[in-house]
Amino acid sequence: QVQLVESGGGLVQAGGSLRLSCVASGRTFSSYNMAWFRQAPGKEREFVADIIRSGDITYYADSVKGRFTISRDNPKNTVYLQMNSLRPEDTAVYYCAGGVFYGVSRRLADYKYWGQGTQVTVSS
Repeated sequence: QVQLVESGGGLVQAGGSLRLSCVASGRTFSSYNMAWFRQAPGKEREFVADIIRSGDITYYADSVKGRFTISRDNPKNTVYLQMNSLRPEDTAVYYCAGGVFYGVSRRLADYKYWGQGTQVTVSS
């Protein structure tokens, strides 16, 4: 069983930056692909970014490419999402997720473990 706890959300003005963190419990963090998803009010949860177990390969939604960076620190059991040039449309609850599969994936069903989420609000 893996537990994921996100932090780092908050209120920021458009054009600003935030860094989200997600700490995983357990000793097998390096065995999991990790990802960030987000869900805005009234909308479905959507993929943001994915990083493979070694951290060598990342994958981004087109809407955040060039502005967001996902990274991980396996000895610290932590995955990060650096968010720059934030826009009001980035406002959402951001969720950390972990799964075991080959390659990268934007599918919710591939991720078995989920955090509780952290709110990000971008004001215009």
